[in-house]
Amino acid sequence: MPTAILFDFDGTLANTAPGIVLTMQKTFEEMGLAIPTEEAVRHTIGLPLKDCVRILGNFDDRQAEAGAAIYRRLFPLYEIDHISIFPEVQETLATLAAHGLRMAICTSRNKFSLDSILRRYHMEAFFETIITADTHTLRPKPAPDMALVLMERLGIRAEETLVVGDTSFDIEMGRMAHCPTVAVTYGNHSRQQLLDACPTYIIDHFGDLLDIVLGSTTSADL
Repeated sequence: MPTAILFDFDGTLANTAPGIVLTMQKTFEEMGLAIPTEEAVRHTIGLPLKDCVRILGNFDDRQAEAGAAIYRRLFPLYEIDHISIFPEVQETLATLAAHGLRMAICTSRNKFSLDSILRRYHMEAFFETIITADTHTLRPKPAPDMALVLMERLGIRAEETLVVGDTSFDIEMGRMAHCPTVAVTYGNHSRQQLLDACPTYIIDHFGDLLDIVLGSTTSADL
């Protein structure tokens, strides 16, 4: 049984895509630019906000920072009210906590917005520590930096740690940190994108994580 689980947030624990898409489209509307499609926005979820804006607008660094600033200002107006927690998440986290699993979050979201969402849904107590995009000294996903720092904070080894996420960026981060990985298929990347990233496990429902952590599921069940 693993000792700890490092969770991505967007698309893994919370269905944030509707709010992200709406807020990103409102950002481009305010900038007077062509509005990106839902598919295009979803493809960037999991990257730092500034990188998402840069990719969607084909921007230089200055334009990307300006767009990110607009997005952050619009967050409380649009995004947060369109966020929901995925089915089975809170019950599963409670079961994992009851079995002594240590849990943390590593996300490309900023700390202000993450804290706002966790408070709204009374989820703060599940997580021992978090790393967000505000930690500027760390390279973003898919680099392994976030996972490595969390393991150092928790005092655990890679083989004791599961990395759980919904994008290839999460799985690649976990693999480069030498951790077993769990890909969830209900988030922002397709099953094929996830399989191409070579996760250790792949699940369709968050509650299936209990079979991996506490039960008999093996990597052969991919």
